[in-house]
Amino acid sequence: MATVPELSIIIPVLNEAAAVQGCWEMLATQQGIALELLFVDGGSEDGTLEALQTLALQHPETVKVFLGERGRGRQLNLGATQARAHWLLFMHVDCHLTRKDQLELAVAQLIAATKAAGHDRLAGHFALRFAEPKSRSSLGYHYYEAKTQLDRPGCTHGDQGFMLSRDFFTEVGPFDQSLPVLEDTRLAERVRNQGAWNLLSGELLTSPRRFEVEGLWQRQLLNALIMNFAALGWTAFFEHLPDLYRSQDRSRALRLTPFFLQLRQQLARLPLRDLWRLWYGTGGYVRSQGWQPAFALDVRAHCRGGLPVGSVATPWLNRWDRWLDPLTDNPFGRLLAMALVWCWFQLTWRWCRWAERRSDRSSSNSNTSGLS
Repeated sequence: MATVPELSIIIPVLNEAAAVQGCWEMLATQQGIALELLFVDGGSEDGTLEALQTLALQHPETVKVFLGERGRGRQLNLGATQARAHWLLFMHVDCHLTRKDQLELAVAQLIAATKAAGHDRLAGHFALRFAEPKSRSSLGYHYYEAKTQLDRPGCTHGDQGFMLSRDFFTEVGPFDQSLPVLEDTRLAERVRNQGAWNLLSGELLTSPRRFEVEGLWQRQLLNALIMNFAALGWTAFFEHLPDLYRSQDRSRALRLTPFFLQLRQQLARLPLRDLWRLWYGTGGYVRSQGWQPAFALDVRAHCRGGLPVGSVATPWLNRWDRWLDPLTDNPFGRLLAMALVWCWFQLTWRWCRWAERRSDRSSSNSNTSGLS
């Protein structure tokens, strides 16, 4: 009789042939816990499925491979239906654990937290650390790493790993399949609303490859638009912008001008009342995120001091929470934020258009010089 695993790890993949072997080798070194690995392929065309099937033949008790419909939410949900363990861990293929007893400790930590709370409406995630980005001193990377340790809405995402019991997942799940993105963020907020998050011991090392290819600030800006319109429930933004989040193998330098142009066209077609509601709602959402620039000031001072990520002091964030948040949480504060965002939108899309045209001219001149 096959041994029932203590932890089922569910990993969605799409064209990740170069990553699956390293992922398996990393997980195979985990000690003190019985694992099963469920890889769910979304229709890879680069040999990923074949590589996984070879692994499954070599390790039939541990590795399971499933072919599902493309879409990270769909793939994660399929894996969850096939998992046998009481504890589930949803994880990305390019994330790596940083100690060999990390999963054993994580499960023990959640078991202890469950006993202390008297219920199992608890989930865990790891702090995130980027694996040797080219710009290691970048404030952006430092900020992202520090943010993963905060227990605030919008700070918990799938690249940190989601660990929870099967029963609690049944209660808060499944992953949302209605949008091409944000399936992890929406589940994270349901966990926060119906239970609690625990920061697990150890870190997850993740690849900065998407940021390095697309551009860190470009991806941050697009993510901000995604989060805003998702919070407002404006699904038209997602329906007409299918390339919001390309699969990793299709990533390239992110050009923002096409997104801004399509967004401007969509806004121009809205009735005046709907347009006003959208801008006012945007002002309200942006105002609620005022803690992020405050926290960035804390991280900036922290980064300049060369201190480890896990010990960020937060005097600016504390000031926001105590004084500025209640001071601006009113119609005037939302209107002021709306006006600032409108000005930012007009200036940013024009700057992006100018910068991308300048980059195109530079590339054209370089190619011409090379040919001569």
